[in-house]
Amino acid sequence: MTSPQKPASDDRQEPGDGASGADEARAHDALISHLRHELRTPVNAILGYGEMLLDDLQEAADRDERHQRVAADLAHIIGAGRGLLEVINSVLHADLVEERGSDFDVAAAGAQIRHELRDPLNAIVGYCELLQEDAPAIGRKEMLPDLERIHTAARKLESLIENLVGFTRAEAVGAEPAPVNVELVDLVQTAVSAGQTAAARPSETPGGLVLVVDDNEMSRDVLRRRLVREGYSVVEADSGRQTIQLIGECSPDLVLLDIVMPGMSGFSVLQHLKADAELRDIPVIMVSALEDMASVVQCIELGAEDYLPKPFDPVLLRARAGACVEKKHLRDGQAELHRQLQASYDQLRELESLRDSLTGMIVHDLRTPLASIMAALQTMGSMGELDDLQQEMLAMSIGGCGTLLGMINDLLDISKMETGSLELERAELDPAGLAERCVKQVGTLARKKGLDLRLEVEQPVPALAADEDKLRRTLVNLLGNSIKFTPQGGVTLSVRHDAADGTVCFAVCDTGEGIPRDAFERIFEKFGQVETRQAGRKMSTGLGLTFCKMVAEAHGGRIWVESELGVGSVFSLAIPLGCSSREPHLVAEPS
Repeated sequence: MTSPQKPASDDRQEPGDGASGADEARAHDALISHLRHELRTPVNAILGYGEMLLDDLQEAADRDERHQRVAADLAHIIGAGRGLLEVINSVLHADLVEERGSDFDVAAAGAQIRHELRDPLNAIVGYCELLQEDAPAIGRKEMLPDLERIHTAARKLESLIENLVGFTRAEAVGAEPAPVNVELVDLVQTAVSAGQTAAARPSETPGGLVLVVDDNEMSRDVLRRRLVREGYSVVEADSGRQTIQLIGECSPDLVLLDIVMPGMSGFSVLQHLKADAELRDIPVIMVSALEDMASVVQCIELGAEDYLPKPFDPVLLRARAGACVEKKHLRDGQAELHRQLQASYDQLRELESLRDSLTGMIVHDLRTPLASIMAALQTMGSMGELDDLQQEMLAMSIGGCGTLLGMINDLLDISKMETGSLELERAELDPAGLAERCVKQVGTLARKKGLDLRLEVEQPVPALAADEDKLRRTLVNLLGNSIKFTPQGGVTLSVRHDAADGTVCFAVCDTGEGIPRDAFERIFEKFGQVETRQAGRKMSTGLGLTFCKMVAEAHGGRIWVESELGVGSVFSLAIPLGCSSREPHLVAEPS
């Protein structure tokens, strides 16, 4: 680490100026964050490599005395590393720095760090050199690269401390410090400010793919090896810009993102990811030696899943990475399920469209031969004398043809209404007169069953602008259904004007079996079936009520049913007096 160089400028404000004081305070805070970050990075490497070496050696150490001695030396290195971290955290603790503010003595802190880190650093270097001699002797040459990395990290920390002390001494006596990497200090200032304001994919393992982003090679290597041990595949990036490039190519399940990096900080990378609709669902865990709470909070506010301090705890890393990847896999599974459901739905809609087209074509073609049969049957009645049985059979045949023709017409009209191709032929009509004609049309059916059929009109009822043919068929359908499913008693058609709603309301009331409450909406569906109380008999409503519902909605009105089992049902049809249509209403309402 090199000491920060003060920018030279003849236009700088005097120290007493308010803006200048704020800038100096900000630079002071950034400097402390930079010191903390730089000192922790080699400690992170020492602990990371030391713990992994000890993990690998533990099983053999339980059986062999020579391995036990090597394991003990590694334990000394790890203990000394934790001592280093404790000193750094204590001397440069964020709360302590914040409490003292500009009175925080950087020179005294540098001297204290140098004094207290000397012994643990010497211990780390000494044990590391001993282990580099002992490892080959016990057949553990594979330990040498990691031991060399620990040795390098310790020497780097020594160099950082010497530079820190040289800088703080120069500051203390007012001397000009040595020229240093100003960009790095500016980078820390930018990162702290942002925190306060704001390639083919490798073969997958069960753990998923993690992108590790850090400008420090040792930090990346420690994270990578820890993650690989947990079953993850790992891709590495050493800068923010490389991260943006890689993340689109490899689509990771998790990003471990360092905050302080040259060029493009971790804050900027995080903002970029969360602003991209295709990348925002990738979980990000921020990793940094910065420990000011504002940076942590800002990371979470920007969309980070979590935050890991350096040096990181392996158990904490495992838990947080596992939780994030599991959440990502669940989210991906839900997205895939939604995609499959959408594809199935689209396919079903296409099949329904083909079915409806085929049904429409077949039904349309049935009308012509059916009309010919009806005409022939009607002609037969005038061709000669028929006895009573023949006349009855002929009447049944003509009646059956008429019923079938009505169903065909209903089906065609429903199909047109569903596609929006059916236009209503509106004209002014008398609701009371329409109701009277409908009652007369079904009078024969009621008399055959011995039912009392009545019409009740609450005068006065204003004229209605509607399609008379469609309303007539609707009311005849409702009356016919009530007569069909009423074993005894009577059926009443009432007509009244609802001034509050501006509608004319037709209501068909019967004394039939009644309809279960949970079937109020189902009876208006195509070929809907309702199970009645009588021996579980299925009551099929065919197309009639579906047609009634669509006629009501086409007029901007609504239809609903109120019913009580064993008492009877009331089907109500409300049609607006005006000519304008509106969005369909609920077609069934419980009483």
